[in-house]
Amino acid sequence: MGLTAVLTRAAARRPRVLLVTTPGGTPVRLAAERELRSRDWPSASTPAGADLMLVAGPDCARWDPALERLWRDMPRPCARGRAVTADDVASVLDAGRTRLGTPDGPSGPDGEGVRARRERVTDDVEAGEQAWHRDAGPQGDAHEGEDDERDVSGHGGSDDDHAGDHGDHGGHSHTGHGHGGMEMPGGLPMAGPGEDRDGLTLDRLHVPLGPFLADWPAGLTLRVVLQGDVVQRADLDEPASGGPGDPFWSRPWIRAVAGEPVGVGEAARRRAAAHLDSLGRLLSVAGWPAEAVTARRLRDDLLDGAPASSVLPRVERFARRVGRSRTLYWLTRGLGLLSAADARAAGVTGPAVRAAGGDVPARYRQWLTEVVDAVRQLDATGLLDPDARESPRGRWDAERPPSAALALLLPRLLVGAELGAARLVVASLDPDPDELAAGRPAVTRG
Repeated sequence: MGLTAVLTRAAARRPRVLLVTTPGGTPVRLAAERELRSRDWPSASTPAGADLMLVAGPDCARWDPALERLWRDMPRPCARGRAVTADDVASVLDAGRTRLGTPDGPSGPDGEGVRARRERVTDDVEAGEQAWHRDAGPQGDAHEGEDDERDVSGHGGSDDDHAGDHGDHGGHSHTGHGHGGMEMPGGLPMAGPGEDRDGLTLDRLHVPLGPFLADWPAGLTLRVVLQGDVVQRADLDEPASGGPGDPFWSRPWIRAVAGEPVGVGEAARRRAAAHLDSLGRLLSVAGWPAEAVTARRLRDDLLDGAPASSVLPRVERFARRVGRSRTLYWLTRGLGLLSAADARAAGVTGPAVRAAGGDVPARYRQWLTEVVDAVRQLDATGLLDPDARESPRGRWDAERPPSAALALLLPRLLVGAELGAARLVVASLDPDPDELAAGRPAVTRG
């Protein structure tokens, strides 16, 4: 047995999974995150560290080029597949691990060593009728062709447990960008010189943030101009059309607006779970993976219908631990300043407008407060009034969903921020692209 086969079988026992969520795939992502935790399979934050790529959510031709770039950046051998529904996740992961551990056929000397080969195999997965693809290399073929644009990747964090405050936070990294002629692939212009805020002449790099980054709103794309690691300009891409008619986190409010009776307790449960999902994303971006996992476990328990008596003590401990963390506060203070007056003028509602202070710590502390309040309302009776009780991101309006105002604020808030700080600002607002796609008016670039 060759070394490659040994390493492949070792990787197949506990593969690192790159989870990529397409718009409309929130329920599938939630199921995939839970399944990966139950299997103790590590998650990969970048393609370079992944063995399997799991695409969670419906297919959309708009995202095929970006998915293909992620696939090409994965080291070989590797596998990929798609789960369209939450029920597909377990069987698709099983099929991917099986495919990853399957020997890729004999190889022998051809007079100049082992012949390099490239193989793509497609297997039908019985559940969900999805397909896994396996690519056996060689690594040198992974970036052939002119289309070499790469997205800025998310960062990994330490997996060490944290007690009380946490230690060092992971940084943010981005990959290189090819220059094949006067323009980079995807219509991005070449880097050009320009003066920065200190009067120095530095290259200006045109970089897309999104649509698929670790702990990033699925499908959201911001095209930024960087000098060094400072954002000089940011433009918001229009959301994909034809999105889901009922974004997952806003479903109780959409049903209530349509005249369906929805309980106050049900809406409170969904709001608390949505805020915990956002907190998990922010904590992961900030480099506190232990508390990010805690937030996601609490989220899953709420979505499973756990009673308030079992969830409330844990939520209160989580809120105290995160809300009082000096390290997290020092890391994020002063970032993404947004006054309540400016937020109201932009049409923002929900936690972002209620956050006193208007920076990243104010927003995540507001989430924590509202999570505790919502859990205390799980046993509340009565029917939801969508005008009196807001959805997780603000007052629900099908013509202009609350995430629309949040997304349109991003370009202004990111200008002048360092790249790592920009990721934290986006995570602290956490607009839902499913809401943007569901809203009838298009969200244009800022």
